Amino acid sequence: MSMRVRAMTEEDAGQVLAIYQLGIDEGQATFETTAPTWQHFDVAKLPDHRHVAVDDTGRVLGWVAACAVSDRCVYAGVVEHSVYVHPDARGRGVGMALLQTLIASTETAGIWTIQSGIFPENTASLTLNARAGFRLIGTRDRIGRHHGAWRDVVLVERRSPTVT
Repeated sequence: MSMRVRAMTEEDAGQVLAIYQLGIDEGQATFETTAPTWQHFDVAKLPDHRHVAVDDTGRVLGWVAACAVSDRCVYAGVVEHSVYVHPDARGRGVGMALLQTLIASTETAGIWTIQSGIFPENTASLTLNARAGFRLIGTRDRIGRHHGAWRDVVLVERRSPTVT
């Protein structure tokens, strides 16, 4: 499969949000129950740290984006990421390519930590993040309710070796 990663644009909105909804529908990716509008997504995600993987036809195979974890200046170099891959494109290196691009863009911007919260049942995401250099921080027990059930979240982070 031929693929390239590029900056996410508004023209990608429909495909990005559709992939997001597919992940939501599987029940192991997020506490969200519906994908947001593009306007909400656009405001919430940092513009320089949103990327899509596309095939030769321009079809979006997956996306990665980051948001600030806090507006306090001490956390200016800490972001939280999300990565979603279309079910048809999984197992082909899309997620790793997206995470590597995000790591490069955040390090260029002086961001020293990327973190994420992952359901423990989402073993594919935990494996991907571990392969990309994220370490397990711990499990937040029963942190939130999802479809009426309490869910745990595994906190992972990657500290940049180059941003000091």
